[in-house]
Amino acid sequence: MRIRRTRSLLAVTALTALALTACENGTGTRDEGASALPETPSTSAPASTPAAPADGGTTTPAKNGNKDGNKDGTKDNAKDGSKTPAPATRVLCNGSTTRVTAQPVPRPLNHMLLTVTNTGSKTCDLTYYPVLRFDEMQWVPRAAEETHPQAVVTLAPGESGYAGVLLSAADGSGDGGTTAEKLTVAFQGMTPNSDGGAAATPALPAAGVYYDSSLTVTYWQQDREDALSW
Repeated sequence: MRIRRTRSLLAVTALTALALTACENGTGTRDEGASALPETPSTSAPASTPAAPADGGTTTPAKNGNKDGNKDGTKDNAKDGSKTPAPATRVLCNGSTTRVTAQPVPRPLNHMLLTVTNTGSKTCDLTYYPVLRFDEMQWVPRAAEETHPQAVVTLAPGESGYAGVLLSAADGSGDGGTTAEKLTVAFQGMTPNSDGGAAATPALPAAGVYYDSSLTVTYWQQDREDALSW
């Protein structure tokens, strides 16, 4: 029993010495342990990848409608980038694109018929009503508003349009009656009373044409009958 106790005591003594050796650093002081290691810097995350398009596809540049860059088929002007319009297919009817005649008619009484024939190669529009001037008259004959057509009169090459002219009152109630030897027919543009281009000077009968203050014109009409039905 004594031998076992002696061995046990020796073992305890040895463990105590080993513990003391671990706790001292040879200078008589207790080693508090090595200083904490510096933290290893974390690896920087890679740059974020741009988000994909919402539809999951790849983004591609928009394609032009044609090689000139316009979807509507027009071309860009090389100098200023403006669009060049397509060639016009319709023009205004006027004295340079038509032949105009002025002919008094027996019915209705005291009326004259203006006929405009398209002599050009393009379709032309007869807008509003003719602006008449007999000789050197200083006033403009009024237009009969009840003759306003539903659409602009359009003349293909070779086609004709018409306007009626009331020269004088049948009952003699008009004032300032006189006989004219010359007639100028002016054309209007796309807005009322605007310049529509060259005027025409159709020939009048050799005896001239009598008119008074009742002088009135119709709007341009597609049919001859419509021009003389008022």
